[in-house]
Amino acid sequence: MRTDIVHIGAGELTYEIRNIVAVGEKLQKLGIKTYWENIGDPVAKGEEIPHWMKKVVAEYAMENASYGYCPTRGILSTREFLAAEVNRHGGVKIGPDDIIFFNGLGDAISKVYGLLRRTARVVVPTPSYTTHSSGEAAHAGDRPVSYRLDPHNHWFPDLDDLEKRIKYNPAVAAILLINPDNPTGAVYPEEILRGIVALARKYDLFIICDEVYQRIVYNGQKTRPLCEVIGDVPAINMRGISKEMPWPGSRCGWIEVYNADQDPMFQKYVASILNAKMVEVCSTTLPQMVLPAIVSHPEYNGYLEERVRRYEKASNIAYDILKEVDGLIVNRTNGAFYMSVAFAPGALNHKQTLPIDNVEVKNHVEALVSQPGTSPDKRFVYYLLGSTGICVVPLSSFATEHQGFRTTLLERDEDRFRMICQTMADSIRRYLAS
Repeated sequence: MRTDIVHIGAGELTYEIRNIVAVGEKLQKLGIKTYWENIGDPVAKGEEIPHWMKKVVAEYAMENASYGYCPTRGILSTREFLAAEVNRHGGVKIGPDDIIFFNGLGDAISKVYGLLRRTARVVVPTPSYTTHSSGEAAHAGDRPVSYRLDPHNHWFPDLDDLEKRIKYNPAVAAILLINPDNPTGAVYPEEILRGIVALARKYDLFIICDEVYQRIVYNGQKTRPLCEVIGDVPAINMRGISKEMPWPGSRCGWIEVYNADQDPMFQKYVASILNAKMVEVCSTTLPQMVLPAIVSHPEYNGYLEERVRRYEKASNIAYDILKEVDGLIVNRTNGAFYMSVAFAPGALNHKQTLPIDNVEVKNHVEALVSQPGTSPDKRFVYYLLGSTGICVVPLSSFATEHQGFRTTLLERDEDRFRMICQTMADSIRRYLAS
């Protein structure tokens, strides 16, 4: 091309959660049975959507209105329903016009970061969910600005580190908070949430909060939704139905804007997000229509509770098996359905291997790990996949220097899940000893 057409931040847009699928599919064709523990899709892992939920969707699909455009912000009755939910918490108060629907939180994340002034930065956690960290880095054309989640303290945010990142980087305009956290599965206690809000107030920042897993909390842990602790600090809270309902294929998420009237610049920024959505006309109508009917259904809470208890059991199975492996830093997952496991510093090197009987698979894996720049944990993930068929995601792909991996708790067959965890544990021991 006669002129450079590539966006300055294009190189920051990576998504290893799905990139690893191409490797897994290649190995499948070479005869490897694959266990997909890389992506958080309950439906793909065999989640049975109950008949009553399908019936609700089918009934709304029979209405002509479900095939048409909806208002740009979203269906008014649904926004009124969601605003009333927020207001029942007794914290910040919002109205239906403080809610904007998107085609999934990926769409919302793209707009929220993409419409910031390029020199304005959002400090993100490390490790950080890739869609957030990549979106923020791409908007700025630079690597993410990050604050530390401590694997030696339940993966909780290091508030001292966060304050340093803010204080010594005047470009920081906002703090990203994910609670419950992806990829670590941590659930933040109220004092940490209030500490983050206090820093935002002290340095005149706004908060971006991802609460898509807010109702998936277990092991006796407690947290608070942002609306209860935000006070007068401006914020954008992100929620959706892809994980809780779960209906990931609906691509239905929304933002709740808190305290827009507290800062005219923040108010103008939020208006730009709405205007960008207006250019697209609106988001998908059907899932918005059915949302209140499904979450208000008399069987919904029981259905969600059964799923949460299943994730709780899986979290304890995985923790009890993996914590016994020397060379790992393992935390019990208390929310969402992911587990991040870190290797102790210096545990990995570029000489370790796992046995792979299939010669073609072995050759393919060895070609992959010999590529320049392959991180030590990515090398481990490739060998694990080639040797056992277990597909996990390297932790270093979540904008962190920690070496490790993220796996899911979504396998419904308990015996198979125990086998997967035990196989991982045995393989790690063998890999570290090689």
